[in-house]
Amino acid sequence: MKSINFVTGNKNKLAEVQAILQGTIEVESVSVDVPELQGTIEDIAREKCRKAAEAVNGPALTDDTALEFNALNGLPGPYIKWFLEKLGHVGLNKLVEPYEDKSAVTVATFAFCAGPGQEPILFQGRTEVSEIYKDCY
Repeated sequence: MKSINFVTGNKNKLAEVQAILQGTIEVESVSVDVPELQGTIEDIAREKCRKAAEAVNGPALTDDTALEFNALNGLPGPYIKWFLEKLGHVGLNKLVEPYEDKSAVTVATFAFCAGPGQEPILFQGRTEVSEIYKDCY
């Protein structure tokens, strides 16, 4: 069976991906420090996966999560991890507190790169959330 290097430090994400791909490809967790870039969700996902493939010198799978508050024109977007580290859930919710529209879009982006020098392929899912704010207190 072929294997793929899933570059993540999140054990829950690893278990999810292993369950989804069970029986088709072996998913191995690799801890690689890949720099977080600035740009669009897609730009960040592609570059992160390129760097991961170079670091493991082989195929790599990476994932990125974004949260786009509609009232904030898509912020924090791909920088959700940084916002949560700095503000926490309560602080993040306070950003949208003054707005009537508390809706958001969550974006999950997986990127696969066959190896160094190859162009990553993106897989993306979006979920509309009607009122994320009220569920976080």
